[in-house]
Amino acid sequence: MIQQYINSGILEAYVTGSASPQEVEELMYMRVKYPEVNTALNELETDMELFARHMAVPPPEHIWNKISDNIEEIILRDRNFPQQFKEREDNKYSNFSKPDTGPDYIEVEAQSNHMKVHKAWRWVFAAVFILGKIFLAFAIYFYLENRQAQQQIKELKTEMQRLKR
Repeated sequence: MIQQYINSGILEAYVTGSASPQEVEELMYMRVKYPEVNTALNELETDMELFARHMAVPPPEHIWNKISDNIEEIILRDRNFPQQFKEREDNKYSNFSKPDTGPDYIEVEAQSNHMKVHKAWRWVFAAVFILGKIFLAFAIYFYLENRQAQQQIKELKTEMQRLKR
């Protein structure tokens, strides 16, 4: 029973953050009640962290310098920014409350169902389309020529058989 629960994929969903609130609550209960679940969860978290470290791509050297410069700039700006302006800015939005709208995502509707392509590729697609039509015409032409040649060969064979008799 416990092994089935561990193998069900709920642990993986929890570690990746895709578990529902009910699954998280159930997992927390099972984690406290059964030490096997807790052990399996700890092992999975360790494995996922090792995997993430193994697959991580280090950023270029100059990025670290930019990040530290930006952080230092923010710290200096906060130190030099007068307290009275901070208080006014904080109070500006105090009348607004965040509605409980559910999940934090933005619905996006596309303007059209057409795919936009760079202009240079349009010429390539047009050329491929035209070449396709040309090759189709040649294929039909050579198919008809081949069929006519086979018909002539068939006629010649029957005529040769008739002359041999």
